[in-house]
Amino acid sequence: MSIATSNQTRFSLLVLPGDGVGPEVCASALEVLDVITRGTGLSFDIETRSVGMACFQRTGVFVEPETIALARRSDAVLFGAEGGPVWDKERERTGRPGALLELRSGLNLYASVRPVQAWPGVVTPGAFRPDAVAETDMVIVRELSAGIYTSRPKETTLTAAGSVAVDTQRYTAKEIDRIARLALKMARSTSVPLTSIDKANAMETGRLWRRRVSALAASEFPEVQVQHAYADAVLYDLVREPTRFAVILADNLFGDLVSDCAAVFAGSLGMLPALCVSTDGPLFLEPVHGTASDLEGTNSVNPIGTILCIAMLLEDLCQRRDLALQLRRTVASVVQEGIRTSDLGGAASTTEMIAAITANLSAAYS
Repeated sequence: MSIATSNQTRFSLLVLPGDGVGPEVCASALEVLDVITRGTGLSFDIETRSVGMACFQRTGVFVEPETIALARRSDAVLFGAEGGPVWDKERERTGRPGALLELRSGLNLYASVRPVQAWPGVVTPGAFRPDAVAETDMVIVRELSAGIYTSRPKETTLTAAGSVAVDTQRYTAKEIDRIARLALKMARSTSVPLTSIDKANAMETGRLWRRRVSALAASEFPEVQVQHAYADAVLYDLVREPTRFAVILADNLFGDLVSDCAAVFAGSLGMLPALCVSTDGPLFLEPVHGTASDLEGTNSVNPIGTILCIAMLLEDLCQRRDLALQLRRTVASVVQEGIRTSDLGGAASTTEMIAAITANLSAAYS
């Protein structure tokens, strides 16, 4: 992961808008970043490249090798979204994995850090009592490089008995140690036990996962309490009592499921950012939501998840925690004032939400 020196003020940022609402939310985030750079001493050299269907229609691939090479040379990458019905058909026809998976592999991204918090004034969808979720504040650390999404063999074959599909779940001790070490470091800052989830009662990878996490915690992080739990039980406890969790460590599949489930406590998937950590590459930032193709071009998509990616950029790359906190407080203030998109129960457009956030930031810098 690229880390700035204490006096560095100029950075390179590669923007990959992608499909669906990706271009809209990336443009919104860049508007906010522009206000921040004009109000502070930071500056960004920004380049934009196409990925997803826009790239495929032009080149026949979802991401060009030159784009991956440029990403590796950049300090940070902002990714919008990828997918859609046409993308699904072309991916199945060509057998290509898609831009996001290729970027994760090409940039050696091994962890996705997904913070989830309840927002004042935002009504949590579903039958949750407001008082039960109001203090929700957790981080989900998801392993990205291995597991069932990337392991081989992965195939469908035709047999005499009919079609047979095979997916493989594979983890090495090294891969588990790497992600566990990151989560354990994060858990040092809280008195709440780290929750490590698996299916050790049914899966060999789960049993290895549990042994390695326990061993690493005992040898390198004796001050951190670790609570092991089955993934299905955690989903139950998550919706029953979300405030009991602070840091959740999960493999690729379970981390995907748990982070989407936890999005309900923020009010919408559109509220969640994610920071992907590389062994030796750039900071990789993406909103958790998908392409939301039904909202494309309607000026109604929630841009907050992508804007909060900028807050993570400021804190983790630029080492400007003060600016990150200011941006998060500005977003919270705008949401609490009632300026909300439809996914949050409001009627504001994307443009109106961005205008409110940038106006508040500009006033703070003047």
